[in-house]
Amino acid sequence: MTAVADLTLKPGRDKPVRHRHPWIFSGAIAGLRGQAEPGDMVQVRAANGEPLAVGYYNPHSQIVVRLLAWDPAATIDDAWWGRMIAESVARRSALARSDDTNAYRLVYAEADGLPGLIVDRYDDILVCQFLTAGIERARPVIVEALAALLRPRAILDQSDNEIRQVEGLPPASGALRGEAPSESIAIRENGFSYRVDFRSGQKTGFYLDQRTNRARVARHASGRAILDCFCYTGGFTVPALAAGAAAATCVDSSAPALQMLTANVSALGEKAHSVETICGNVFEVLRKFRDQARQFDLIVLDPPKLAAAQTQVTKALRAYKDLNLLALKLLTPGGILASFSCSGTVTRAAFQEAVAWASTDAGRSVRILEQLGQGEDHPLLISFPESEYLKGLIARVD
Repeated sequence: MTAVADLTLKPGRDKPVRHRHPWIFSGAIAGLRGQAEPGDMVQVRAANGEPLAVGYYNPHSQIVVRLLAWDPAATIDDAWWGRMIAESVARRSALARSDDTNAYRLVYAEADGLPGLIVDRYDDILVCQFLTAGIERARPVIVEALAALLRPRAILDQSDNEIRQVEGLPPASGALRGEAPSESIAIRENGFSYRVDFRSGQKTGFYLDQRTNRARVARHASGRAILDCFCYTGGFTVPALAAGAAAATCVDSSAPALQMLTANVSALGEKAHSVETICGNVFEVLRKFRDQARQFDLIVLDPPKLAAAQTQVTKALRAYKDLNLLALKLLTPGGILASFSCSGTVTRAAFQEAVAWASTDAGRSVRILEQLGQGEDHPLLISFPESEYLKGLIARVD
């Protein structure tokens, strides 16, 4: 695909492009010369007409251009897409050689130079998300490149329909190559087996970004009674029990997720008998535990995204503060808090401040032992701070 139009920036608005930030917002644009439809390639120029980069265009989105190449002469053709896919897969070669993990992210959107595209590997099944008009336009060549390079049993589409709606795209899901599994499949992560159901799972089926953090939290689990909040299918519970946790109470609003958790912990044998599952609103359950004066030695807080936009950050920070305050009131002296935020619009500093507010209100001393982030298959592109969305900490609470 070649550029079909020239997009000119306002004076002084070219600095982010020169620094290789991949987004151009509507407020930075002076005008468009030529006709461009959503998904078309455009040449981006500075106010003086200097060519800067090439990207795909969508006037329906607040992010009007997502940049693909900073060589103004670049041709975004089938060979370009194939090369970018291959390079992204090659960056995960160490994970591909692992015997104890066969589920991880292969393509992480802007961080891999492919804005709007997510590809996750679950053993011999690939799950994709085509989230933007430009990536939707390239869907056939992307699927072909993945099939030729990896020869998976199936390639599935599990696109986030809320994001596609913002882009002016219809819902999308289903099998792109092969057949979708009719039941859950087994994957390995850090040597543990988990069931994944693509028909009802969150995200692309599993929270792959927490892989390294699950192992780090498990190091603190021996002999402790743990409370796993927003537990989903047991990603934190399974390694914690295997590491010697005395008991686990698991809370989630999804009954199917808790059923899958029960199946996942059953592989641990006798340890499965020490697991209590509770289906309900986590905030309400924690308040009930507070009123009952229940106590735990290790609490994991891994809520879903609480701020999808900048306008929701203030409300989200209050929720993070309230959630952590409830947890701090339930921890035994010397207990461990593992707390996370996956809201990209909430900064690490703001999240940590919310936990600090909670510690003040709880009258507890909180000492951070480890700062946590997303795994190596979700790399942070240094010119694109927005690629960091997962923030976490492990803390001792006295």
